[in-house]
Amino acid sequence: MTDPIESSTSTSDPNPIVSPITLLHPRREPFEHGLLPIQKLIFTDPVQALSPLKQKFSSSSTHRVHSPALADALQISSDHARLILDTLASVLHSHSDPLLNARPEDVDSVGADLRDLILFLYIQSYKRLLPRSHKDSAAVADVWPSTSAFDGFLSALSPLQLVRSNTRRFMPSQADEEAHQLSYLQKHLANILSLLSEPVEGEGEDSLVLTMEGFEHLGFLIQFGDKGSEGFPLSQAAPFFANSDPDMPAVPVLASQVHDWLLENIAASLEHVTEKISAKENGPQGGSDQDVAMPDASSSSAKASQSTRNLFFIEGVSKSSYVKKASDLKHSSVKVINCHDSVIYILAPLRYATIYGCSDATIVLGAVGKAVRVEHCERVHVIVAAKRVCIANCRECLFFLGVNQRPLIVGDNHKLQVAPYNTFYSQLEEHMTQVGIKATINKWDEPLALGAVDPHDSLSHPAGVSDAQAESAAHLDPDQFTNFLIPNWFEGESTGSTKDNPFPLPDAYLTSQQRNQKNLGEIKQILREAPLEENRKRELSCALHVYFKDWLYASGNIRQLYCLHGD
Repeated sequence: MTDPIESSTSTSDPNPIVSPITLLHPRREPFEHGLLPIQKLIFTDPVQALSPLKQKFSSSSTHRVHSPALADALQISSDHARLILDTLASVLHSHSDPLLNARPEDVDSVGADLRDLILFLYIQSYKRLLPRSHKDSAAVADVWPSTSAFDGFLSALSPLQLVRSNTRRFMPSQADEEAHQLSYLQKHLANILSLLSEPVEGEGEDSLVLTMEGFEHLGFLIQFGDKGSEGFPLSQAAPFFANSDPDMPAVPVLASQVHDWLLENIAASLEHVTEKISAKENGPQGGSDQDVAMPDASSSSAKASQSTRNLFFIEGVSKSSYVKKASDLKHSSVKVINCHDSVIYILAPLRYATIYGCSDATIVLGAVGKAVRVEHCERVHVIVAAKRVCIANCRECLFFLGVNQRPLIVGDNHKLQVAPYNTFYSQLEEHMTQVGIKATINKWDEPLALGAVDPHDSLSHPAGVSDAQAESAAHLDPDQFTNFLIPNWFEGESTGSTKDNPFPLPDAYLTSQQRNQKNLGEIKQILREAPLEENRKRELSCALHVYFKDWLYASGNIRQLYCLHGD
């Protein structure tokens, strides 16, 4: 069961004809994890571009589009067609779609539902919300080195600037983004409905109708209430389908009627969100985001909050360690924002995860079943078991990956490295099973680099760089590969069965790991058997500690020790 649906009534009309309007939310997942910087998917006129696709495949009895047919219809490579199917699967609203449960080797032949595919391709023209201008932009303009074609934008997002300004007021909040997405849906609703509708036989184009099944596919973009569409069909919120006989096909409804009803809902939701944003901006300085009850980040303590829509925020962790387990999150999605010089452990099964604007940190994510996005980070180590990973606009970052699909690299990146997964905790395999990650498939070493310029950002780019490929990632030298040890925080709890890294290591990395373990064992044996007097042993021990401390700082592994004296 879902929570009761929110409602709002109009105050302008004392006798409204319609019952209280159900508040509608855009589904953020397609907008946050479903956009691909492939130029051929950015349509200036989506209806004109997608109508032939609809006509070509709507005659199919299954209404499904397979990968080779998709590549042919859009004139794209088979790799890009497969990428579309994998990305679409990661943001689908329906839990019953065959694409979600297809084996990797069957994805191309299972294909995508035509209506979901059309909506997915339509929103590729969406432009993300730009960060607000920083109130002290002149003071921070020199923070980010000028090496990029669009450094003016990156300087407004660099982790170093976030540290200096110690505020996130210039970053779009969840409420800002929701208002932006609602406005986009409001503007494009007529086009979207026309692509989902069918003409009535013998009637003109003015009499387009929408079936209940077609209406349900709008659940890809919108949801009612805070818990989403899980267990609550979208049609049950609509007055024209809500009381349909389950044993009888529902009568199709005029698309114009659906359009008017949804516009009314979007307007009410926009008014609600706008009031939320206004209350925040006009509130006391340092007030919290109305959508995320969280103060501005401080340098000494972690700030965390559960938002109303199963989204958990971790923000402003600095010079400390931070731990969250499955019992704390309950299958949420997570956003890690503006964290620095820290080690963050999120040892839980997650749906989605976003890491944004962090620097000099190590972030361990348990098992992410849908998608991970790492964006605008610098000198961050990310350790994650996931179905899918996207890396955007990062510098000098290292990714230890157990990933079932090819890692996607987009935007302006520099000096990225990838390596096989290198850790475990006792409940890891249980969490991977819960979210559908297979330890037998690890494509960490097959990164796919797309465009260096993201057409979804509302920026003006220099001519001639739109098709430039993003810088890919190098493989970590096996000699530098080390295991990451997660302290045992599960003592006293019901622990899992994982005793080792579930992802098999490639031979070169396994050999390096075994060599390091052997060397460590030999050194321990030599020290134990060394015929030294006690004072000499103490001197040797002190010297080793000094060298070890130097190595910790030089390698960045000092972060791992924060857990010994963190909060």
